[in-house]
Amino acid sequence: MTETGNIANHAGTQALRAKVSRAYAAQSREAIEEKLILDHLPLVRHIVQRIASSARSGADREDLISAGTLGLVRAARAFDPGRDAVFKTYAYIRIRGAVIDELRGRSFIPSTVRSQLRRVQQIYQVFAAEYGRPPDDEELAGKSDLSVRELYRTLEEARRQHFLSIHGLSDDHPALGALIPIDSGPSPQDEASRKELLESLAGAIRELPKRDRIVLLLYYERDLTMKEAARVLGVTESRISQLHASAVFKLSMKLGAKRRES
Repeated sequence: MTETGNIANHAGTQALRAKVSRAYAAQSREAIEEKLILDHLPLVRHIVQRIASSARSGADREDLISAGTLGLVRAARAFDPGRDAVFKTYAYIRIRGAVIDELRGRSFIPSTVRSQLRRVQQIYQVFAAEYGRPPDDEELAGKSDLSVRELYRTLEEARRQHFLSIHGLSDDHPALGALIPIDSGPSPQDEASRKELLESLAGAIRELPKRDRIVLLLYYERDLTMKEAARVLGVTESRISQLHASAVFKLSMKLGAKRRES
């Protein structure tokens, strides 16, 4: 065989090897993505369970699970292990974002609830300024010309419609999860903002009544569901939902006050 023929054969072999290598790499990547997806499917249901417990009643959980699963698939495809990132953290943010987008796409808040919530917020601020302390639920309901049950219904509806939640369902307050750095090298500015938010949140929680602190601790730090938290406190699930809505409302008001002061 001529030298030219040898060179051509060598080039052809190299091209074939490169093609095989790319095919193997693609197949390996697909296998990695499939494993990531299968291993983290329970995370989708966990996130949907927690978010849907505060979402509007009647939300179709299967639709939310489908949206969350799509978020997981996109996370697996976009994940770059070379950045020293933890996939579970990255996937959590992508899944949760997909579920919230699905909820926001179908949600609205009735104008009556919106106006009632604004009135409750204003009365809370006036009471706190006048008495030097926040009102308890009974005082807030009385000043708002509502029964306690009506007050809780307003706060629960506001929470369901994403106006109040330290899960980040509100546009007014950033989600803690959104500030968790995905890679190992957050910028100093991101880290400072995250630290400031955590300090503000911790300070606001410390100022809440003991019952509200316990409810938030069980739900957000201990990661219990409403049903599990109700069992711990020895109350009904509907009662823990009321207490949770009230605690989140008070926390939201305190964070808002701190933001205005700064």
